[in-house]
Amino acid sequence: MSDFWSSDFLLRFMGGFAVGTVLTLALPARAYAETAVLAPAPLIDAAPTRPLETAVFAGGCFWGVEGVFSHVKGVKLVKSGFAGGPRGMKVDYERVSEGDTGYAEAVRLAYDPKLVSYATLLRVFFSVVADPTTLNYQGPDHGTQYRSALFPLNAEQARVANAYLAQLDKSKLWSGRIVTKVERFTGFVDADAGHQNFLARNPNYPYILAWDAPKLAALKRLYPALYTEKAAP
Repeated sequence: MSDFWSSDFLLRFMGGFAVGTVLTLALPARAYAETAVLAPAPLIDAAPTRPLETAVFAGGCFWGVEGVFSHVKGVKLVKSGFAGGPRGMKVDYERVSEGDTGYAEAVRLAYDPKLVSYATLLRVFFSVVADPTTLNYQGPDHGTQYRSALFPLNAEQARVANAYLAQLDKSKLWSGRIVTKVERFTGFVDADAGHQNFLARNPNYPYILAWDAPKLAALKRLYPALYTEKAAP
């Protein structure tokens, strides 16, 4: 990517820097923290069909998406990976980063619908994870692989996802129009082990400090009843 603040640039250039050298990133971190919003309570929800349900979300770099959802009560498992591209296509982080596969960085999570509902997960997602008004980018990361998208796994999730996007659009909570899409689920490809639980394993990593730690702090501040200190695997 050519964008200076791309995650790929930070991975290559800043990954080995000491924490004390990232003072220049304090301003972006504060700026991001200010974008967290309290999204409206969903008007409709999905009826649970099994003891553990699965959901798939794309919202920029998967480190932060996984990091936030792993601290939501009722979420039992979170995996970073890729969704949205052609079924059966062989992809990995490097291939998806080229931006022409149709895949987006995404997370797949298993959750207990008795403890947290699909609609509540959507509310958390749009409150602290993804800005639904930025087309093909989130925070510092630009490209179709960083788009925000919802991938319903059944008709109930699709009904709730479409209804909530319409509700958000009417709320005028953001100055821009809602561009997050509901996309057809074509499968999920796990990222390699180095990208799993990245926030939990690397809390002092420069990119995490600048862009993802504020998301986790916003979850704790806006949804204290949903926040759990112990992260899901």
